[in-house]
Amino acid sequence: MSENRTFLEVIAPDVEEAVARALFELGVEQDEIDVEVLDAGDAGEGRQARVRVSIRPAEAQPEDATVLTARKTLQTLLEKMLVRGRVNAYWGEADDVEESRPLILDVHGDDLGMLIGHKGETLAALQYIVRLIVTKQLNQMVNIVVDVEGYKNRREHQLKQLARRLAEQAAQHGRTIALEPMPANERRIIHLALRDHPEVTTESVGDGHSRKVTVIPKVKK
Repeated sequence: MSENRTFLEVIAPDVEEAVARALFELGVEQDEIDVEVLDAGDAGEGRQARVRVSIRPAEAQPEDATVLTARKTLQTLLEKMLVRGRVNAYWGEADDVEESRPLILDVHGDDLGMLIGHKGETLAALQYIVRLIVTKQLNQMVNIVVDVEGYKNRREHQLKQLARRLAEQAAQHGRTIALEPMPANERRIIHLALRDHPEVTTESVGDGHSRKVTVIPKVKK
């Protein structure tokens, strides 16, 4: 019995570019495909390369439908935004025992700064839309995190370092320190980073876009 595969033929100036275009169109990773070079092309003769790409069959797992739906949803939105990007999907670790594992959709490509926006606002809006669509399609809530070239991981690392540094200052000088206004997801990172700190506690104050985290020294007994 022949395998039921998805095939795509692509023509490009060279084989490498043809494979890259196929990955973008299919929304998959390099290790998920098989490539058949139908014509390697010849720049001297003005002949372009032609390849046939097929997605390798994978063992069915309960989470496959979720990953496939989420990645396809984001890939479609990127195409409508005229953004060339490749979506890498993987399951992350939950920050809290009460949370479900997040499905990370990390977009890779060139000139993707527009997807992040000012203080990550565009990225947050894109994540919200993807969550709505996937939840409706699967009829269940999915903890989806949309990232761009690992931006959120780097930002989380920076915020945790900032939180620890400000906690030391607040404890040392015995005064409350206020951070700059942040979106809810970034405030949460600060709160979680310092929730078990022996010398400080945290609290969010303000309204709307002005809401920010304050680091408060604990009263010594």
